[in-house]
Amino acid sequence: MARYTGPVCKLCRREGVKLFLKGDRCMSPKCAIERNNTRPGQHGSARQRKISGYGQQLREKQKVRRTYGVLEHQFYLEFERAARRPGKTSDNFLQILETRLDNIIYRFGFADSRAQARQLVTHGHFAVNGRKTDIPSALVKAGDVITVRDHSKGTEYFKTRALMLAQKAVPRWLSLDIANLSGRVIALPTRQDIEVPFNEALVVEYYQR
Repeated sequence: MARYTGPVCKLCRREGVKLFLKGDRCMSPKCAIERNNTRPGQHGSARQRKISGYGQQLREKQKVRRTYGVLEHQFYLEFERAARRPGKTSDNFLQILETRLDNIIYRFGFADSRAQARQLVTHGHFAVNGRKTDIPSALVKAGDVITVRDHSKGTEYFKTRALMLAQKAVPRWLSLDIANLSGRVIALPTRQDIEVPFNEALVVEYYQR
């Protein structure tokens, strides 16, 4: 599975906003944006020239892609899938990204970041509707039940995680069963359910230019 392995705090600094790529660290004073909110590189503190329309589209695309931790080729394939669906492409696109299994695991609180969620999925810790699933990009549907597999529930990680889940708020389109370390997708999310600071219309414009 191809994945980004470089310093993630540099990505937040490049976009100038918190992308929440390091879990709790992003909420602490150690966050790179809090300590040094300049672009990475030796010219990062220099005054930035006025950004063009294309540049705005590119930066918004990169912001969305990096937040969800998807590499460019896969990201474009997800966009094409959204464009083929009936309805508004931008809303379909965000819905697809939100219903990826790695993102669902993150939303449930089983992981502190999407990168950690991807690792947990690829290691085979989860089952969808009782069937082991180790593909982070797998899309879940309304009514699907995601559970921590029995052999994983006894690990120290998930024992500790179970104690932390009571403090975790999940989106209203999901329900969490802490006792059984499982969750259900109540319904597919709408744009109003997805609280992310994106202008996804610019991403659509970027790919349709």
